[in-house]
Amino acid sequence: MGFQIWKMGFGLLSCSLLFVSSQAAEGDDATVEGTVYIDGKAPIGTIDDDFVCATLDWWPLEKCDYGTCSWGLAGLLNLDLSNNILLNAVKAFSPLKIRLGGSLQDKLTYGTDDNPEPCTPFVSKPSEMFGFTKGCLPLERWDELNDFFAKSGAKIIFGLNALAGRSIKSGGPAIGPWNYTNAESFIRYTVGKNYNIYGWELGNELSGNGVGTRVTANQYAADTAALKGIVQEIYKDVGFKPLVIAPGGFYDTKWFKEFIDKTTTSLNVVTHHIYNLGPGVDAHLVEKILDPSVLDNVIGAFSGLHDIIKSSPTSATAWVGEAGGAYNSGHNLVTNTFVFSFWYLDQLGLAAKYDTKTYCRQTLIGGNYGLLDTKTFVPNPDYYSALLWHRLMGRNVLYTSFDGTKKIRAYTHCAKQSEGIMLLLINLDKTTTVQVKLAFNGTMTLRQKHRSRTLHNQHMSYKQMIVQLPRMADAETRREEYHLTAKDGNIQSRTMLLNGNILSVNPSGIIPPLEPLYVNSTEPITVAPLSIVFIHLPDVVLPACQV
Repeated sequence: MGFQIWKMGFGLLSCSLLFVSSQAAEGDDATVEGTVYIDGKAPIGTIDDDFVCATLDWWPLEKCDYGTCSWGLAGLLNLDLSNNILLNAVKAFSPLKIRLGGSLQDKLTYGTDDNPEPCTPFVSKPSEMFGFTKGCLPLERWDELNDFFAKSGAKIIFGLNALAGRSIKSGGPAIGPWNYTNAESFIRYTVGKNYNIYGWELGNELSGNGVGTRVTANQYAADTAALKGIVQEIYKDVGFKPLVIAPGGFYDTKWFKEFIDKTTTSLNVVTHHIYNLGPGVDAHLVEKILDPSVLDNVIGAFSGLHDIIKSSPTSATAWVGEAGGAYNSGHNLVTNTFVFSFWYLDQLGLAAKYDTKTYCRQTLIGGNYGLLDTKTFVPNPDYYSALLWHRLMGRNVLYTSFDGTKKIRAYTHCAKQSEGIMLLLINLDKTTTVQVKLAFNGTMTLRQKHRSRTLHNQHMSYKQMIVQLPRMADAETRREEYHLTAKDGNIQSRTMLLNGNILSVNPSGIIPPLEPLYVNSTEPITVAPLSIVFIHLPDVVLPACQV
């Protein structure tokens, strides 16, 4: 196959591999070319093996937004844990991180012996913060939840009530230290039952200006230190020590910097939330999702938090603890349809690029933005996007840029549990097909049988700037492609196609296999309009993937 020499924007010699698509463009749509530049010297970030995370929330049936009640029985106190699709959907990740939390977690008590109040559920009351009274988690329900978590292999992050003991004036800050008595009893009960908790998170959306109310960074740091002390004491004779996680709020530079600088010995994970598309009632959500400038509006939060952590003596890492794109439960027929995978997969790519270790999607089930349908438990398109990412995109993140149309989003990782690299291409354009060339810096080699051939060792014609390598046997030069499209071309469809085939669970609730197309690597990669493609290039060897 031919290799054309390119001079990259960052001054490195590279080669461009022209691949042809196995899926020809249809109709009269325009076709343009573009180049993905990949720097293979070293990773620019790393993610957890279980980077993909999802949330479960406490909202009861009566939770409504804009006149629509979209939560049904998906709240943690009501969820049908015997549903086979739910179990299979979680098991398919092996493992899936699940964060238990949300707005009502800071109004939740736990039914331990020390709790003097009756253990009753949340009750709708518009005059209360978030529209509900305090609620309680019965220990019997906690036992049921942990039985499900054990069966499914999930890794659980539990969001604790950080408002306990504080006084709150309407519209004002929460004053006073955290009263951790009930939380400590709950953690002791959990450990006594040998339930595995991956992390304990303190509070929900109380940082900066807060949502509902707020806590100062100085007080939050003291409360986090208290949680660290509790965890160390209770888990002193337990082999696995859970992570201490906070603050689970919206990024605010000044607040986060003060908090991180004061928790260098007590905090393992810094979490922030993302709803960068605005309210779920917005009638222009689809246009926003397909607008690269809107997708980029969260870069400041990713880069800002990354810079604070890098400049601080803290050893804490960054997670996205909750992200639903459009707040107040999302938007039916937008955030639960194919088009939302453009936002979601782009978020995963951006987060990884800024060294975010875990990304928790709001929600696994519940509202209009669940990975699973709230009533039927059937996977929405984003479930399959999440599962493909989880299975394909490896820990090491590579610098990637795209030269061509602004409507292509490109991300590259080392392949997961396989050799080579994984490339994710997202085409936001409604009518333009893109044929993609790949350009690497001079560190790239090709795997051939039991040896690699470097570009620098091959005959080079400087006149034509072409490097010719021997054509390898087809069996050794195949790549794998996963093309995601919407049923009937309707991006607001709730049915996703993988390589032209409908993805759906079978009558037994079994998650379908996600099989690739096998394509000869001498053929080009083409990204159809409004489509998403994962491409596995097993024969590309980069130093960044050898570490």
